[in-house]
Amino acid sequence: MDREHSYDISAELYNRALNSLAGGVNSNVRLTETPHPLFYDKAKGSKIYDVDGNQYIDYVLGQGPMIFGHSPDFLLQAVAEASESGQLFAGQHLLELEAAEAVKSLVPNAELVRFASSGTEAVEAAFRLARAFTRRNVIIKFEGQYHGWSDGVLFNTAAPLTPLDSNIFPEVEPMSEGIVDHSESALIILPWNNFEAIDAVFEQRGNEIAAVITEPIMCNTNCIMPKPGYLQHLKKSCERNDSLLIFDEVITGFRVDAGGAQSLFGITPHLATFAKAAAGGFPVSILTGSKEIMSLIGTGTVMHGGTLNANVMSMAATKSSMEHLSDRAIQTNQKLQDLGKRLMEGLEGINSRLETGMLIQGPGSVFAVSFTDGREISDYRSHVENSDPDKYALFVSEMMKKGIRINSRGIWFLSESHTDEDIEATLSAASEVLQLIKL
Repeated sequence: MDREHSYDISAELYNRALNSLAGGVNSNVRLTETPHPLFYDKAKGSKIYDVDGNQYIDYVLGQGPMIFGHSPDFLLQAVAEASESGQLFAGQHLLELEAAEAVKSLVPNAELVRFASSGTEAVEAAFRLARAFTRRNVIIKFEGQYHGWSDGVLFNTAAPLTPLDSNIFPEVEPMSEGIVDHSESALIILPWNNFEAIDAVFEQRGNEIAAVITEPIMCNTNCIMPKPGYLQHLKKSCERNDSLLIFDEVITGFRVDAGGAQSLFGITPHLATFAKAAAGGFPVSILTGSKEIMSLIGTGTVMHGGTLNANVMSMAATKSSMEHLSDRAIQTNQKLQDLGKRLMEGLEGINSRLETGMLIQGPGSVFAVSFTDGREISDYRSHVENSDPDKYALFVSEMMKKGIRINSRGIWFLSESHTDEDIEATLSAASEVLQLIKL
């Protein structure tokens, strides 16, 4: 039986916040929460609690960072102990060195490391570095992939579909007002998982292309997996044309494998960006790459800075997270995959029984749910053309009423704190909601 949910206190705080915070929030993605942006006051393990006392099994997990669950004791202890010695030195300290060494031990392409605070920062640094190294300007990105909110890359993440030029090239569409007009001149947008498109663009403009950036798993749109050989094809295309391949591992990093998607697929990009799960909820981002390329930052040829880079708390959290991920006795990544696949299989079973049109895609530790008439979504266009966002929004709303918090964007995250009981409760709620939706 459903427990009656009240959101009165949260609504009051949200209305109050509108007088002090733009939109009442500090990230626009939070505007889509149902029934309105909620206020939370506590989270532990797989559970999160709002200010009205409602408890939820949490699959949002801070939009992905809480890979160990909320408030893991080992991480909080490491940060607390480290911060007793200081927070910010404007100089080097042992923890940042140890954190970098720990990242190097896990990530295949990490010959050298540079820390920052957000995924957007890391991507911007990767772009600047790629352009300096190749002495070219143009970056290829793909429809439906998100690489941060900066002017240089916020294009075609959720754009309306336009006719393809010569059946291959989408129009470049900014995703915000206020983006500098000439930003798009340094970008080429392509459909993902399309071998023909990458071949055509390199044939036409190969001598202009500094880099290709891609999510190795298209987590921001339906958790679309790469077609067999596609990532290998991207790397070969880049190397034939003296361009760089950049993996945006902000979501996949340390989650789909301890060494990220590059370890999972056995493909080493020239540069890679990490954030989210890297520090278990503390703010950090990481740029990794070969010594040859990263040395341009190391010598100051390419400018990269940041007052809060490698602060004590974030470095303690990063080091502790890397140690936890690499501990074979804990097997964090195996737990994530096992739990995720069990949940995916359970949802698929319910869908098969009720025939609700639910599609579940992804590797397990992260996956996506959508409602569609199609059996597979392989790129952004097939997602837009075949998904029913209204039906998914109703699903999210009804699941919240049953104490299951899921992302309005369709992406689900697992943590090692989720239990078998959590999975069973989630599947039970989903079965009831899907029967309701079908009616």
